[in-house]
Amino acid sequence: MLQVFVKESAYDYAILKKAIFDMIVAIEDTSPVRITAGSRVLIKPNMLAAAHPDMALTTHPMVIKAVVEYVLEKGAHPQVSDSHATFSKFSKVIEDCGIATALNALPAQIKELTESKRVLSTRGGVNFAPDSRFNTLELAEDALAADIIINLPKLKTHTQMGLTLAVKNLFGCVVGKRKPQWHFNLGENNELFANLLVTIYGVLRPEINIIDGILSMEGNGPGTSGIPRHLGVIMGSANAVALDMAICRMLGLGDMSLPTNKAAHDMGLTSEFTISGEMKSVENFIIPTLSGIVFGPPFAKKFLRNNLTSHPKNIEGACKLCNECVKICPAQAIENNLRRLHFDYEKCIRCYCCIEVCPHKAIEVHQPLAMKTIKKIASVFSLK
Repeated sequence: MLQVFVKESAYDYAILKKAIFDMIVAIEDTSPVRITAGSRVLIKPNMLAAAHPDMALTTHPMVIKAVVEYVLEKGAHPQVSDSHATFSKFSKVIEDCGIATALNALPAQIKELTESKRVLSTRGGVNFAPDSRFNTLELAEDALAADIIINLPKLKTHTQMGLTLAVKNLFGCVVGKRKPQWHFNLGENNELFANLLVTIYGVLRPEINIIDGILSMEGNGPGTSGIPRHLGVIMGSANAVALDMAICRMLGLGDMSLPTNKAAHDMGLTSEFTISGEMKSVENFIIPTLSGIVFGPPFAKKFLRNNLTSHPKNIEGACKLCNECVKICPAQAIENNLRRLHFDYEKCIRCYCCIEVCPHKAIEVHQPLAMKTIKKIASVFSLK
């Protein structure tokens, strides 16, 4: 049976290194795959943006350092890579995230994922694609060529998916502008986007997954609008879906509350698992409110969409007009008129990439009054 390993830890390197080493050994013991001398190991952290580790946007550099040292001790070749979401230079991202300094004395390659290769979703002999658009994917060449992938996500909330955990972290193996292209092609369909994420996971199948939950993020993550929260835990498994489900249980959520978990279940990629270690119960963890597609007659959809779905909104006085959101928006729904931002909500697909990349906490998730009223009424009746 699958196992998910849980350990209390801290960013004190002596404590963290032992916890990481012990966890990788335990994961390898549950898997036929081992890190061996000469193997090429791709280490995939979350490098969302150029941000200090205390902001909880990215995988902590000490977690990455411990994993790199484990790989080096096995005589393997570590490569730390990601395709980040912002338009900052990769050198600035790894510098501001503390990764360049942490790995400075280690013979590890730090490399941006820039080249893609077309691959069938049937890679490995099993068809994971629930939609014909996913039959062929373009993923990072380095990820596809690696002997072993070590997946190092950050435990964070996500305004579109609820949480961004182990499965979602692999979206970073979609290179550069192809990320917003996928958002635009799939529109507001969160279920379909979750299916894409699980399909990517099915193709890459990282052998080792360890999530950094020592300093997590709640609220309107995964960008600067999220709120750092100390949980003091790392969790790992050979199976990313099992790991994500275990985290949902720790946060008091149902296994299927996460769209990617449900998609994995529907695609036959879930299995029973046990917890090894003492998993704490986290209370009152703030999860973003997700609003899906509005259904109804065609003549009413525009009204329902504008009044019953949340949308991104500029926070007056906080915006520096840096244009990061304008550049990332897959629907080209944001305009900078040199005085303020204007959102075209007819074009907006509610992917919240703008919130994800905003470096100034200048965009929030806005719930229309009608939406708030209906939720309040529903909550009153649910108590009766």
